[in-house]
Amino acid sequence: MFNIKPFFNQLMQPTCILCEAKAHHTLGICADCWQDLPWQALSGCPQCGLPASGNTCGSCLTDPPFFDATHALFEYAYPIDALLQALKYQHALHLARLFAAISLKHVSASDVDCVLPMPMHPARIQQRGFNQSLELAKRITKLLHKPLATHHCQRIRNTPPQASLPLKSRVSNIKAAFTCDDYFVGKHVAIVDDVMTSGASLNELAKTLKAAGAAKVTCWVMARTY
Repeated sequence: MFNIKPFFNQLMQPTCILCEAKAHHTLGICADCWQDLPWQALSGCPQCGLPASGNTCGSCLTDPPFFDATHALFEYAYPIDALLQALKYQHALHLARLFAAISLKHVSASDVDCVLPMPMHPARIQQRGFNQSLELAKRITKLLHKPLATHHCQRIRNTPPQASLPLKSRVSNIKAAFTCDDYFVGKHVAIVDDVMTSGASLNELAKTLKAAGAAKVTCWVMARTY
């Protein structure tokens, strides 16, 4: 009698989302592609994530940001840049599950009290249809069993997208863009965002959180640009 189980298993075996080979990895990425991903070096500055031989970089020493630490999964390079752009601009929301699952393996959340996705202005949400940082944070908090603090912080200024501006203009563009309530008093807050470039948005949000009483702010980003 024909045994259909091995045949069925072969049909159902997932293929790699990057090369379409058989994905032996549980996250849908084959072993070769997994190894070749642009993983963030462990030797980066613990505060801002930029290359610094594992020590706090000169910039953070001379002009410390308001956030206390940065954990980035990847460098913003191929194919991670393409995956994040697909999530953000092509509504590929299934990729949020992938990044959340990878985050679970690479971030420590033992002392984190709550998770805050980078807030998006309501007008921008209406235009795009969703907040990619919220989609990431929802899946991360579900896996980590941490509170999602979306109702305690809002973006009150509808500023031009940071990516459309020169680096020197990003700090002034994002100034006073957020408001937070006293929910964060004494808490260690993890901010979730897709990409960290200049860090201006994350720094302004961390500044607002600290002003609202947060004890510590850590940035959890999927990718970090150099």
